[in-house]
Amino acid sequence: MTSPHRPTRRRILTTSFALGASVALGLPATARARDAAAGGDVVPVDWQRLGSYPAQDAAGRRVRTILAGSSRYLIGPWYASTYRTYLPDGYIDLKGTDERAIRLPAMAAVATTTALVTGVYDPATLSAANATIRTRNLIRTLAARHLANNSSPATRWGNGWQTALWAYYTALAGWLFWGELDDKARRDIAAMTAWEADRLTTGNDLFLVGTSGHQLYEKRRDGTVVTPGDSKAEEDNWSAAVLSLAEVMMPGHPRAAAWKRRNLELLLAAAARPADLTGTTTVNGIRLSSWLRGTNIADDGTLDNHNILHPLYMVAFDQSLYEGFVYGLADRSAPRAALHNITRVYSALVDKPFTAPDGTVKTIYQPGSGRIHYPEGNDWGTHFPFYFGNFDLLVSLTAQDTGIDPAAATWERLHNEEQLSLMARFTDGRTYGASGENTYYGREHRIGAMAGQAFLTLFVARNTTKNRLRFA
Repeated sequence: MTSPHRPTRRRILTTSFALGASVALGLPATARARDAAAGGDVVPVDWQRLGSYPAQDAAGRRVRTILAGSSRYLIGPWYASTYRTYLPDGYIDLKGTDERAIRLPAMAAVATTTALVTGVYDPATLSAANATIRTRNLIRTLAARHLANNSSPATRWGNGWQTALWAYYTALAGWLFWGELDDKARRDIAAMTAWEADRLTTGNDLFLVGTSGHQLYEKRRDGTVVTPGDSKAEEDNWSAAVLSLAEVMMPGHPRAAAWKRRNLELLLAAAARPADLTGTTTVNGIRLSSWLRGTNIADDGTLDNHNILHPLYMVAFDQSLYEGFVYGLADRSAPRAALHNITRVYSALVDKPFTAPDGTVKTIYQPGSGRIHYPEGNDWGTHFPFYFGNFDLLVSLTAQDTGIDPAAATWERLHNEEQLSLMARFTDGRTYGASGENTYYGREHRIGAMAGQAFLTLFVARNTTKNRLRFA
C-alpha cells in the first residue's frame, strides 16, 4: 500500500505553510461556501508563524525519542500487519466499527502526523513519503466512515459512549495534516467534528448528552452516588476535547460559541469536588456553586474508577491539559477551566500518604524512583511510566505544581527515563512486551497519542518564536 510518489519531509511542512497562507489571504467565496456546507470554515495551523522546536532541552529530548520510536512502530510494523487491502470504494478496511477498529488507528495517526510535521519522524525503516501515504489513508478512511459522511450501517461509526474521543483524535490528525489531504477528506473531517461536537451541546448541568443516559457526575449534590466506584471525570474531559478542537478549527462556525461554552462546562464538571459546591469561585464566567450539580473527585484530589482508588485515572486529566496546545496552535489562550483542581490532583500523587494493610505508609509517587504505588491495586497491568511522565510534563509546563515538592520536572525525568528503558528492550520502537505489562489492546497506540500531544505542548511552549501555552 505504498506509492512511487515520494514527497520529502520538507514538502510536508511546506504544503502546510502554503495552505495557512491561502487562508490568511481569503479563500474564494465558492470554496468558502462549500466548506461551510460541510461543517464550517477550517482554519489550518499556520506553521510558519509558530516557528520550530528543536527539542534540545532535556525533557524535549526524552519526549522526542519516545515519539520517534512510537510513531515509527505504529506506521511501520503495526500498519503493515493490520491493513493489507483497499475496499472497492478506495478506503482501507478498518475491520469493524468498535474501539479497536476506530480508536487505535486514530491514535496512531496523531502520533505519526505529529512526528512528520514537526520533523521528529524517524525514516530508518520506512521513508517519510510512505509514512505520509499510510497516515493519509488512516485519516481519510476514519473521517469518511463517520456517520456524518457515511450511510452504511456496516461501516459507519459515531454517536457512541467514546466516539467523541475517536473523533477528536481523527480531527486532530487531520488538522495537523491539512496540507496533505484532498478536499473530500477535509469536508469529511469538518462534518465529523461538527457532528460529534453538536451532539454534546444537547447536554445540561446534569447529563453529558441529552436529558438521560450519560452522566456528568459520579456523585450528585445531594449525596446520591449515581455510578458507584466510577468517576465520570475521564468521559467529561475526553468529550470536552472534541468541543475545544471544533471551536479552534472552525472559529467562524455558527455553533462555535455553543461548543466553547459546553467545553467549559465539561472541563469544570470533570474536576468538580465537594468544596466546589459552596463558595463564590467563578471560572471563565461560570460560578461553580451555582452550575455544578455533583462531583467527580474527592476534596483531597483522589478519584476512583473500576471500584478502586485509581492513579491511572487521576493522570487522565492530561486530556484537560492538552487543550493548552490545541488553542496554542491557533495562537489563542486556552480556558482556565482546563486547569481547575489540577494542582490538588497532582499533590495527591506526590504527597498524600496511604497506609497499607501491613501498616507501612507510602505515597503514589515513590521518592527517587520511577515506580508507582497503587494503594488499592491496578487492574490494567504493571508498567505505565509514560502515563505519569506525560502528566508530569504537562503539569510542569502549565505550572500546576506550585508548592509541591519534588517539582513535576523531577518526576518527569524519573518516569520518562523509565519509559525509555522499556523502549530500549526493542528495536522497532514499541514499548511493551508481555501482555501483563499493560493489558489494553491499544497500549502502543496510547503511548503514541500521548507522545504526540506531549510534544505538541512542548512545541507551543518552547518554540523559536514565543510561548503560546497560555490559559485565561
